[in-house]
Amino acid sequence: MDWLQLFFLHPVSLYQGAAFPFALLFNYLCIMDSFSIHARYLFLLAGGAALALAAMGPFAMLVFIPALCATVLICSLGPQDVHRWAFLFQMGWQTLCHLGLHYTEYYLQERPSVRFCITLSSLMLLTQRVTSLSLDICEGKVEGASRGLRDRSSLSEHLCKALPYFSYLLFFPALLGGPLCSFQKFQACVQRSRNLCPRRSVWVLPWRGLQMLGLECLKVILRITLTAGAGLTHCQQLQCIFVMWSTAGLFKLTYYSCWILDDALLHAAGFGPGFGQSPGEEGSISDADIWTLETTHRISLFTRKWNQSTARWLRRLVFQQGEAWPLLQTFAFSAWWHGLHPGQVFGFLCWALMVEADYLIHTFASLFIRSWPMRLFYRALTWAHAQLIIAYIMLAVEVRSLSSLWLLCNSYNSVFPMVYCILLFLLGKRKYTFN
Repeated sequence: MDWLQLFFLHPVSLYQGAAFPFALLFNYLCIMDSFSIHARYLFLLAGGAALALAAMGPFAMLVFIPALCATVLICSLGPQDVHRWAFLFQMGWQTLCHLGLHYTEYYLQERPSVRFCITLSSLMLLTQRVTSLSLDICEGKVEGASRGLRDRSSLSEHLCKALPYFSYLLFFPALLGGPLCSFQKFQACVQRSRNLCPRRSVWVLPWRGLQMLGLECLKVILRITLTAGAGLTHCQQLQCIFVMWSTAGLFKLTYYSCWILDDALLHAAGFGPGFGQSPGEEGSISDADIWTLETTHRISLFTRKWNQSTARWLRRLVFQQGEAWPLLQTFAFSAWWHGLHPGQVFGFLCWALMVEADYLIHTFASLFIRSWPMRLFYRALTWAHAQLIIAYIMLAVEVRSLSSLWLLCNSYNSVFPMVYCILLFLLGKRKYTFN
């Protein structure tokens, strides 16, 4: 049995772990005030370039080129135009790279390179930072560099003004994973003399390590159970429900473990407990709010808490900008951002319907369920149903291919989202009455 493969199912974990000593070194040098602000930006940028080359190989150019072009756009365009052009260029570049993955998987029928998959994942995170920064400039939260570059400054001064933006797009603690950080937070963390409270860091990193160890042990147990039983191809009737739930559980444990590792790397680099939060927001911004995700009976709440920094980014970028059908627009854009694989298109559109049904069902239930025994029974029933629907959606998104999606849709598991679709149709006519 390959224990290394069992405990590091996701290859990004190895590269994130290798970046830990450099993150600790950066934090230590900042605390000691051992180098200037520009040197800190250069350290983060050089670390990002080195990590990209190590993890992606020659594919790292697919990340370097859009990061450089985005920096040029940010430094040359005005606040009114920067977001539109940065968004179109970044999503266009990312879509072309995803089309390359489609060509490899569906036309050539070949397994894509692991390095290329890591590159696509990093490129998606780069899209988040580019659009977040361009939105900040457009909304006046960040002063664009275009104003300062129109004067007759020397080339070195222009490069110094562009350095923070380029460093933000490629800084190594968030290159391969981690919650989205706004440019203001990034700049504040780099420029302050003490990035991380030593008393807090002593406890945060060991606690993250214990959480990861527990999750990896659960992954090993669940993976052995899945290997011993029948898969989705050979399962029969109600057995498919257990296969779906346990397979989705393995996917969720993998995500939780990666998110905790990403969060620990950011803490090690000195980016504090409030890293990635917008002004006025409270609470932890860690993407792995495991307790809420596993105990909630509301699909809508699960949606807000699942990878919640990305959920906030999607809400700001798409949902708040959309006038007609903002929920559907958000999930459709999420499918585009993820690569538009058949399973992803089906899964995200199904997710949008489930969230809409969730609002109506729980609004209806709050009007008619009064006694606490019935509320307890209702909560337990909807928790089980919601978790099975989430497992169904997760399997559809992760399997991606049409053949695997067909197997999932033809199984007994399709009953669970179908029930919500029927309730959505029946209760949708009475929506205005509920309001």
